[in-house]
Amino acid sequence: MKYRKIFLTLIIILFFYASAAFPYPFSFTDHAGNKTTITARPSNVVSLVPSVSEIICKIGAADVLKGVTWHSTLPPEIAKKDVIGGFFSPSLAKIENIQPDIIFAARIQKNVIKRFSNGKQILIDLETDSINDSYDNIMLLGRIFDKEHEAAAIVKKNRDELKMIAGKVARIPLSERKRVMRLMGRKSIMTPGDDSFQNEIIRAAGGITPVLGKKGNIVPVTKEEWIAFNPQVIYGCGGDKGAADKFFRLPGWKDVDAVKNKRIYNFPCALTCRASTNTGYFVSWLSARIYRDEYAESKNRIKPERITENRSIEIDLEYIKKAGIAYSNIYDFPNKTLIVDFKRPMKVVSTLEGARTGITSVGNHYSPPPCWGIGHQCGLASLRSRIYKVIEKNEATASFLFTGADMDNLAVKMENFKEMKVYALVTAGVMSNAVRMSKSNGNYYEPGTINITILTNMKLTDRAMTRAIISATEAKTAALLDLDIRSSYNAKEYRATGTGTDNIIVVQGAGTLIDNTGGHTKMGELIAKSAYEGVKEAIYKQNGIVASRNIFQRLKDRKINIFGLVTEIECDCNMKKNDLSTEVEKILLDRKYSGFLKAALVISDDYEKGLLSDLSAYKLWAENISFEIAGRNIEEDKDFVGNAAMPLVLKTALNAIINGAFYKIK
Repeated sequence: MKYRKIFLTLIIILFFYASAAFPYPFSFTDHAGNKTTITARPSNVVSLVPSVSEIICKIGAADVLKGVTWHSTLPPEIAKKDVIGGFFSPSLAKIENIQPDIIFAARIQKNVIKRFSNGKQILIDLETDSINDSYDNIMLLGRIFDKEHEAAAIVKKNRDELKMIAGKVARIPLSERKRVMRLMGRKSIMTPGDDSFQNEIIRAAGGITPVLGKKGNIVPVTKEEWIAFNPQVIYGCGGDKGAADKFFRLPGWKDVDAVKNKRIYNFPCALTCRASTNTGYFVSWLSARIYRDEYAESKNRIKPERITENRSIEIDLEYIKKAGIAYSNIYDFPNKTLIVDFKRPMKVVSTLEGARTGITSVGNHYSPPPCWGIGHQCGLASLRSRIYKVIEKNEATASFLFTGADMDNLAVKMENFKEMKVYALVTAGVMSNAVRMSKSNGNYYEPGTINITILTNMKLTDRAMTRAIISATEAKTAALLDLDIRSSYNAKEYRATGTGTDNIIVVQGAGTLIDNTGGHTKMGELIAKSAYEGVKEAIYKQNGIVASRNIFQRLKDRKINIFGLVTEIECDCNMKKNDLSTEVEKILLDRKYSGFLKAALVISDDYEKGLLSDLSAYKLWAENISFEIAGRNIEEDKDFVGNAAMPLVLKTALNAIINGAFYKIK
């Protein structure tokens, strides 16, 4: 009996390890009730659901992802994936061409389900109706792609973030909790239904949600319900600004506390509209917006403010004592600081602080979104003092920059020539600074700072240090122009040359004396090359922007929404606007027509700058494109763009494509 028990125990242990080493096959039932068996790690996957695409990339399985919708924007790896249409109308032909072994689809994508439900592909429906659903989906995808440890780590991180926020909210008396409403809709005021995960997110952030007796992802709100609930905080994402602009000037709608007190916030759509790998991050951000003043008070803090972890960075320069990223808690939220310590005091030139001497540490500090409101309220001087205290630095001997770009997205670039060596340490965020929904000026800021630290193995004179700022700045601007980064304020007309809060630190260094770092010098060349490559890499890591991004993203960069243009069309025909927008999207998946529109973007920039004046050949091209798409003569050119503030060249191109689609399906 004794040996039999030992034998059974060994069998169980061996079975456990065998299951871990060989996770296939296994079976599960998806949200549509379909039982599925996975026999091997999938290698050819199409994901039509942005939250699923995000999870697949975050668990480290991006290599299997062969097609996504243009609505998928996170994480950065998504930018390099093939686009097969939009979430609402993915191209069935594009999916078939990929020949995926698995398709992740949503219940709303009925055409996809009808086409592929009985095919060779495995069709999986993973809906997210709650935060717990998102955890289950993350763990299931971890199992499917043999990334269970990575999936578990993501779930744990989100649970820990929600637990921390719950602890902070618990310190706020019930009588002081805020009424919060998620704004949705374009032409009317809408909000998530009582059973939506979005209201669960609000409650997790400590907000009081409306109870309207209506269920669903999105439900209408009457003026009476609006006034009765009287929201104290309102938030939405990009497209919701239209409803705010229209209604928040009208009696009743403008008379609630949130509008009167300007407590209206805008967040990235990739966070507000899904429960996925960033749920804890968004709940923290939202909660810190709702309770900005309360979280600034020391009595509501639950974690000691100190460094919790360090990660080293290799910089091969004689005078560097050590370099790395310090992770800390400030106001209970995870901050990250690049710290470069010197063996001896150095001169530096900082565009934030000017010329400094006796500096033993330079760096770049990242404050996460939950800290932004608190930081702006306290001011830079107070925030700097607090940060230096936490990272154990002295203001007299430290020179740091400050950013909203994540320090884990730091780019470290080195260029060398013979004995010369230059390092550029770069963080960059170039997404449009969000505007407040009821005003033109922003009430919060997305990461929008480019910070560059230049280190060399030569000793730069004062003249060389200041001239290095020009070389690095010109390189930064060249990177932005080459990526076609758009101005936040005139996105349709102009490319950006920087952000409004960029800064540079140049360290004097040690070694051979260098007196010139201009464009004709080898040192200037190395500074420019390292800065250029650093800016491009940092932008990719932070914002997922690459030069080869798809036409839908290029239009979004210019704040042009094809679907929005089409749905505004007024015509005396029986055509459904969704059919027209679907056809336009299908046309733009064709490289020939997306290429035409991309060319129009370039021509438009030159025309707006006065470099082109005669558009006659371009207009003929547009007419031919329209005729080719329609497959017949265009009876009457319709102005679908209307009176929108659209540059002439873009207006011509968009009208050509939409007219062609209109007459093709009319």
